[in-house]
Amino acid sequence: MAERGIVGCVDDNDSVREALGGLLLSIGCTAVLFASAEAFLLHPGKGDMACLITDIRLGGMSGLELLRVLAARGDAIPAIVISSLDEPRLREQALHAGAVGFLCKPVCDAELLVLLEGLLGRGSP
Repeated sequence: MAERGIVGCVDDNDSVREALGGLLLSIGCTAVLFASAEAFLLHPGKGDMACLITDIRLGGMSGLELLRVLAARGDAIPAIVISSLDEPRLREQALHAGAVGFLCKPVCDAELLVLLEGLLGRGSP
């Protein structure tokens, strides 16, 4: 299977991170997993990532803050925001911060794959 790109996953829940990593691997992506936004920001290879999946609520810096910091640094990465809260205000804030999609937990694999296909745009897995 051809490499489809590197995707960063930021979630402070170990099981969610691992599940996202497995899903990404199944479609030919390389997943780089992070337990915090701060760890993601310190990663030297973040500029090589095709996209980012981040939880909105993290233990330290939030996913929204992460998107804002990346944009302010000129390092904006296409991002999908996930949240356990289905609140229109959060969805609007995420999209305003530059997210290309907003999904509620538990994340529906099919919905996530549709968003990823749009971002990766390299044919079918």
